[in-house]
Amino acid sequence: MPFVRCTFSATLLVLVLEGFTCTGSEHTATATLPAAFMDLLPHFLIEPQDEFIVKNKPVTLTCRSTPATQIYFKCNGEWVHQDDHLIERTVDPATALPIMKVTIDITRQQVEKIFGLDEYWCQCVAWSTTGTQKSQKAYIRIAYLRKNFEEEPQGKEVALDQEVLLRCHPPEGVPEAEVEWQRNEDVLNPASDPNFFITADHNLVIKKARLADTGNYTCVAKNIVARRKSNSATVLVYVDGGWSEWSKWSACGADCSMWRSRECTQPSPGTGGKECQGLDLQSLNCTSEQCPQTVSGAEDVALYVGMVAVALCLTLLLIVVVMVYRRKKEGLDADVADSSILTTGFQPMGIKPSKPENSHLLTIQPDLTTTTTSYQGTLRSRHDATGKFSMTNGPLLDPLPNGSHTLHNGKLNSDPSEFVSRLSTQSYFKTLSRDVANTSYGTFNFLGGRLTIPNTGISLLIPPEAIPRGKIYEIYLTVQRKEDLRLPLAGCQTLLSPVVSCGPPGVVLSRPVILSMDHCSDACLDNWAIRLKKQNYEGAWEDVLLMGEELVSEPYYCQLEAETCRLFSEQLGTLALVGESLHMGAAKRLRLVLFSDAYCSTLEYNIRVYCMDDTQDVFKEVMQMERQLGGRLIDEPHVLLFKDSYHNLRLSIHDMPQAHWRSKLLAGYQEIPFYHIWNGSQRYLHCTFTLERLSLSTCELTCQLCVWQVEGEGQSFSLDFNIAKDTRAVDSEFLLMDSNATALAGPSAFQIPYLIRQKICSSLDAPCPNGADWRMLAQRLKLERHMSFFASKASPTSVILDLWEAQHFHSGNINQLATVMADIGKQEAMIFLVSDGEC
Repeated sequence: MPFVRCTFSATLLVLVLEGFTCTGSEHTATATLPAAFMDLLPHFLIEPQDEFIVKNKPVTLTCRSTPATQIYFKCNGEWVHQDDHLIERTVDPATALPIMKVTIDITRQQVEKIFGLDEYWCQCVAWSTTGTQKSQKAYIRIAYLRKNFEEEPQGKEVALDQEVLLRCHPPEGVPEAEVEWQRNEDVLNPASDPNFFITADHNLVIKKARLADTGNYTCVAKNIVARRKSNSATVLVYVDGGWSEWSKWSACGADCSMWRSRECTQPSPGTGGKECQGLDLQSLNCTSEQCPQTVSGAEDVALYVGMVAVALCLTLLLIVVVMVYRRKKEGLDADVADSSILTTGFQPMGIKPSKPENSHLLTIQPDLTTTTTSYQGTLRSRHDATGKFSMTNGPLLDPLPNGSHTLHNGKLNSDPSEFVSRLSTQSYFKTLSRDVANTSYGTFNFLGGRLTIPNTGISLLIPPEAIPRGKIYEIYLTVQRKEDLRLPLAGCQTLLSPVVSCGPPGVVLSRPVILSMDHCSDACLDNWAIRLKKQNYEGAWEDVLLMGEELVSEPYYCQLEAETCRLFSEQLGTLALVGESLHMGAAKRLRLVLFSDAYCSTLEYNIRVYCMDDTQDVFKEVMQMERQLGGRLIDEPHVLLFKDSYHNLRLSIHDMPQAHWRSKLLAGYQEIPFYHIWNGSQRYLHCTFTLERLSLSTCELTCQLCVWQVEGEGQSFSLDFNIAKDTRAVDSEFLLMDSNATALAGPSAFQIPYLIRQKICSSLDAPCPNGADWRMLAQRLKLERHMSFFASKASPTSVILDLWEAQHFHSGNINQLATVMADIGKQEAMIFLVSDGEC
């Protein structure tokens, strides 16, 4: 007789009462199956089913069998550990058979460990006294839904009653995505409207296009993971004109002809449809019997003679007019010829006029910008106007035998385009931007300097001693156009900053320079994985830094501020910030800017809404482009946080006075696809709202313009202005032109005088027992997060002051820094207050 192992428990006592006999000790016993159940194999009441793992949530597999003494799971050919099983025992009240239920949990990590083409599967194996039984295999797959549609619907213009086919191939997904169609955000239901039909491959068929079918159609794909929307396709249903029936023939007229007509009214053309083709009036000669009595033949001859006489008179009149005109022209030419008698001072072109007495007033004055200023001894503060000079292309500092230096303000080349052209001829600089307006360059030595591209937020600070003594470098700084230089982006990656080139690459630097540039992220590293990418000599892009995981031993280090990135770099090259969102909470800052036509002489009036990355360089490009188009700003720019939620950006206009204005937009809103904004490949996306005023005398426009992300944040513009008054031209306060020089060298590039800077460094670099050293300076300036980076440098204080200079060049108050020094307890702070008098 077969035996099974059992334990005394509340559940097992029931089994004993139903026919089992258990013998043994107090804690364990041997259960004997009744003879009636000895020949039964276990069969499954519940078998494991296919499951999908959504995100990181584990799935549970369940197996239930009777009669069974043991049940174990086997996954991909390996037994699951006994401790991972959750076992529940019951008894079937009808048959008194024991029932065993076993469950296990499968995690995403377990499934991802299986590589290759095999799928992850599990099955139950149940034992009884008679034998074993295996359940069906349950496959566990990781659920996902790709972002991009393999085929999106395309807009069409179709005639009335024509069949329309809109194709849609949803993104790849597991499980396969279900598809529904929307028209103007309303879900289409073919059951309620038989004019629509959705094919098995998810295409939408409009059997007979109606005028009411005009609208924006969107393909929506969804599964248990996500919901994706395609770009909207606009379907415009037009009506071609059709002729009515011909009218009856008219009576025969005096000219012995009759006619009939028809009209283009069945139907009348509409929504851009074609006019009727063909004649609307048709004539036909009458037969001789139908013609009325005509005049006699003699009268016909008189009529023809009269017509010939009139033609001859007109010909003679034309001949007379031509002769009079020619005679007058000959008289005018004679008058002009005779007038030469009056030009007694006339001289031929080849003879030079005599030199006037005051000719020295017309001579060109010498170029005073090429003068040379000698510097020797104490360096003055940048606030001293006599010591400031603009950096240009000439040699900056020529070493003199007595240790003094000569600062050259002269120019090697007055044309910046020649400098860019000269660099572009070299092999590495083939991709260098030739946009002179966005390029700055200068010549520098060990005293350092600064390069700035106006109105872009991009600058390069070259600290003192960054260039080795005895070296002179010609350095450039330029911002690349996105259409000229594209970064390879994949997945959720997006460009967060301008692409900036500084060089030439390969120059030797004694200490890092600081590159400042704007970024458009929300500056929350919990939402982003932000990487610094650099272009190598072969043109490929490589990661050189992961924000938040910087190593002090690397040549790059970054401080991410709310809107600006400060990059410490020991190597020059082409750099850019690329962000990868870690979840849907990651957001980019978009700058929304509204422009309109400065002058409007027609009934139509356009409002352009730009949606661009919130960086100054893109804003500058848009302002320059609108200046060329003659546009004007009609409201202050707004900032919108655009999240990585795969939802599109919508724009709509409302609350216009219907008595004076109307919108020519067919749909209720316009939409910019999510990916056009997120990948950042297009510099300045915009939508145009075309409005029409009902009268040319209407000049006041009031409306509400809304911009929002679907299921996300939005911004609203309340517009109230006169379209005839150009009150806010592009050159208004919204584009504050940077009046500072694009290149500064030596002391003029820094707020802190050179000698005072050296004294501060020597005082704070040495460790102080009470902490009154560079560490306290970093804390007071709120830079304590970078302590390890500062400590790795030979002069930590110098690096801190470099960062302060980069942050406060335009707005820094040197007295505030003096106050910080006084709080630390260093007497050197007092030097700031008298630096203009002593230095």
